Amino acid sequence: MVEQLKAQPPRTRSLRNLTVESAAPDANPSLSLLIQFDFNSSTVKPESQQALANLAQALKSKELLGSKFAVEGHTDAKGSADYNLKLSQQRADAVRSFLVSNGVMDARLAAVGKGSTELANSADPLAAENRRVRIVNLN
Repeated sequence: MVEQLKAQPPRTRSLRNLTVESAAPDANPSLSLLIQFDFNSSTVKPESQQALANLAQALKSKELLGSKFAVEGHTDAKGSADYNLKLSQQRADAVRSFLVSNGVMDARLAAVGKGSTELANSADPLAAENRRVRIVNLN
């Protein structure tokens, strides 16, 4: 995870529950996590906590200590734009809180709700992969 969040040439990799997005050369490195939440909920499900604990460890590594990150919450297109924006913000806040409770300094993390404005799978707006949390290195 550390290498995926550091600035480097673009490439795509898939790991269990994680998809690293190919980035344009000038884009910030990012990591998408398929974090599970109950329907209409911002509580992180237990089965996603290990992936977030691994992310917290990566963010605390010496290679990333000088970096700040956006924690972006994304939803699928079901529901109104206002509702999805609110839910995505709540989910981003929940992930940020989890990371802080696992030792990541809160000043390094900004939670941002994106709603359904940036679908990972625009061909299927209701697809599960659209319901995700994306971590973006802001440096």
